[in-house]
Amino acid sequence: MGSGQRSLTTAAIALVCAVTVLSAPGTAFASASAPKPPPAPSSGGQGGGDALADAKNSADGGSTDGSSAGTPPTSTEDTATDAQLEAVQEKLDKLYHQAAVATDAYNAAEEKAESQSARIAELNRQIDAAKAKLGELQDRAGAAARAQYRGGTLPPEMQLWLSEDPQKFLDGAQLARQGQQATMGLIDELKQTKTDLGKLSSDASDRYEKLEANRKEKASAKKRVKKRIAAAETLQDQLEAKEKERLAKLEEEAARQAQTAWLDSGVLKDVNTKASAAGREAVAFATDQIGKPYVWGAEGPNSYDCSGLTSQAWLAAGHAIPRTSQEQWKRLPHVALADMRPGDLIIYFEDASHVAMYLGDGKIVHAPRPGRTVTIAGAGTMPILGVVRPDA
Repeated sequence: MGSGQRSLTTAAIALVCAVTVLSAPGTAFASASAPKPPPAPSSGGQGGGDALADAKNSADGGSTDGSSAGTPPTSTEDTATDAQLEAVQEKLDKLYHQAAVATDAYNAAEEKAESQSARIAELNRQIDAAKAKLGELQDRAGAAARAQYRGGTLPPEMQLWLSEDPQKFLDGAQLARQGQQATMGLIDELKQTKTDLGKLSSDASDRYEKLEANRKEKASAKKRVKKRIAAAETLQDQLEAKEKERLAKLEEEAARQAQTAWLDSGVLKDVNTKASAAGREAVAFATDQIGKPYVWGAEGPNSYDCSGLTSQAWLAAGHAIPRTSQEQWKRLPHVALADMRPGDLIIYFEDASHVAMYLGDGKIVHAPRPGRTVTIAGAGTMPILGVVRPDA
């Protein structure tokens, strides 16, 4: 066989092999030794399709490097779907928790900015008053200097010797000494006013710097909140209607199990404390808001975030409390779970990023998260950090 014929025969055999491989039934799997594309960079809680795919892949046992090393699910299709949706729920919970933390930071920065603005306004009033006083003192000092200049042409001894009425002169001298003392007092007051004005101006400058820092922190926290909420909404949008329904049922079942376990622990066995008068007012206010939407950074009257609801409820009951859940935990008196009563605030998670109001009988009223409304839930559906009492 010639070399030309051998080349044609070799090409034909290669073509037949290629067609055979491409037309074979079934799914093609990459070889375990084949190189794999590098994983996509993490978006830190961002990304809809990638996040959903990651969650489902993780639930199906897939490894993080994209290989099929995980054990294939052997249970029914519904069980596999539940596992995938539970992974999605876990990611949603993480995103909304991060949004809650950022919301607390935003609220804290806003509260500080309002406080600094009020202090700056007060300082400006004090500065204006000090300037007016300084101008008045300067006018009085000038008048005293001019009077002294006009009446001080002769030494006191000469004025006494030339005086027709020595007693009158001595009386005048006494008045002169009093005038000199008043002048010295005027000079001292003038100096003190200048010192006070300098301190007020310096304090105002420092307050302006802090105000600017708080405004920057507020803007940064606002971006973080929006970023996490957008990521969560994008992830939810990837789900089909039936998946969303099933996800809601899984969430309800998880909450029911958590509440049952909490109650079965006997935590409420000795809790029988009645609400105080202020506590009843706070509970009445909070429950009147049921059905209103959660909006981060809101404190009524048409929408609330978690700490906006609790702070406004207690304000309506006559007690002003800190704006954020973290500050409520830090600054309000703590009480034991066994001693809690309706109106007390239950702080959740280790970072104190959520707060609810206890209603009694193991229930709370709270503003849960974006996309939800103010509602009643079981007090044990989330990990409890502790309890605080605004009217202790």
